[in-house]
Amino acid sequence: MMVRPQIFPVSAPRASIRDCGAETGISKPFDFSVSLDEARQAGYIALGCLMLLLGIIGALLPVMPTTIFLILAAWCFGRSSPRLEAWMLDHPRFGRVLRDWSATGAMPFAAKLMACGGMAAGYALFWLTVEPAAWLATLVAGLVLGCAGYVAARPNRVRAARCEGASVA
Repeated sequence: MMVRPQIFPVSAPRASIRDCGAETGISKPFDFSVSLDEARQAGYIALGCLMLLLGIIGALLPVMPTTIFLILAAWCFGRSSPRLEAWMLDHPRFGRVLRDWSATGAMPFAAKLMACGGMAAGYALFWLTVEPAAWLATLVAGLVLGCAGYVAARPNRVRAARCEGASVA
């Protein structure tokens, strides 16, 4: 007959939570200050990766936006990983748009047209398929117009580059 070794001997005294830091000199039994910062950093990285994935999907599908997800990904990476933020800002395809947005809030004129056109098409689709009550149609129209006004009020990328003295390529 085989005898199994005991992992926890029966005669070993049990330590209470109050005794946890006695040998190490730690006054608190559980010190989460470093691990909470690491968890927050990991959360921002995970959220940034999710936003980056949604941005890539948006680049492939015409019904999803791309730029807003990339801006959010750069924001998340800026709070968690300078290396990932630098990778996004130096990206050959999207880096210039993200740098312009970060520096001056500038958007390319074509992006403004596509954003406002997409909002108008989305509202038209909402109005035709849902047939909302007048108050709901007015509320949604107000929200869409407010968002379109914000997008239209952003400076154009060309003007932002000229203001900084950079060459427009």
